[in-house]
Amino acid sequence: MLSIIVPCYNEEKSLPIFYKEVISVVQRLNRNYELILVNDGSKDNTLSVMRDLSVQDTHVIYLSFARNFGKEAAMYAGFCNAKGNYIAVMDADLQDPPELLSKMLEILEKGEYDSVASRRVDRKGEPPIRSWFARKFYQLINKISDADIVDGARDFRLMKKEMVDAIISMGEYNRFSKGIFGWVGFRTYWMAYENIERIAGESKWNFWKLFKYAIDGIISFSQAPLNIASWFGISITCCSFIVMLFIIIRKLLFGDPVAGWASMMCGISFIGGVQLFCLGIIGQYIAKIYMEVKKRPHYIISESNMKNIEKIK
Repeated sequence: MLSIIVPCYNEEKSLPIFYKEVISVVQRLNRNYELILVNDGSKDNTLSVMRDLSVQDTHVIYLSFARNFGKEAAMYAGFCNAKGNYIAVMDADLQDPPELLSKMLEILEKGEYDSVASRRVDRKGEPPIRSWFARKFYQLINKISDADIVDGARDFRLMKKEMVDAIISMGEYNRFSKGIFGWVGFRTYWMAYENIERIAGESKWNFWKLFKYAIDGIISFSQAPLNIASWFGISITCCSFIVMLFIIIRKLLFGDPVAGWASMMCGISFIGGVQLFCLGIIGQYIAKIYMEVKKRPHYIISESNMKNIEKIK
């Protein structure tokens, strides 16, 4: 059985087109399937479209959140409720080509790999500054963390049930799936394809959201920022001892030095800035710990056509 998870946020225009494309591909595979549509608190008529599709096709399952919990929660909800032996994650905008599913499935059934993941070989249609920052992010996180994230990696991938079970077992509230996919290990085949524009609607990811997502990824899978803060503290302490030694020697040799207001203010500002920077880094980690210890659910489902479902998890 094949399960396809589709997180949706304001996708009323693209969802009907996506459904036709993906169903035409799946039906050619000649196997049982389920299409799990997760409504992540959409403000348009996405939920109505899902209801209509579930009436037309009994293979369509929809889960509707009580509010917007984010794409990570939508994927997690899909993983928790998927019944297939092979489980795929796709976007509804058709930037993830459905025709790749047949090739992905063929690779997995050979038994050599546990997952087939997609990556873009180019970033056509993307602003140059955004592409530059994206490449630098992948380089940085691979150097400072244990997560194996390939440049251009998409969430679009097909996995065996065993790998999905491992992902579900990582129940952290602050989720960064690209890092989790790499952290759990398993044998992954990377499938490259050229970037494809959205079929309808607008991207929900602006530069600021992507920046925050990158920060979440770094904090979730690396202690390097804390180490940087520690090294800053050690460096400033060493510099302070050197300055103190210089002042004492100057006092003994030349008497009271003339205090310079500008140099004093520069030193105070610099040390104060470093302290605030380090406190900010520590604060980010404390904020993540704060959210984890609350043990709040990842999502709350307000409506679904699936029976025997956990609505709060």
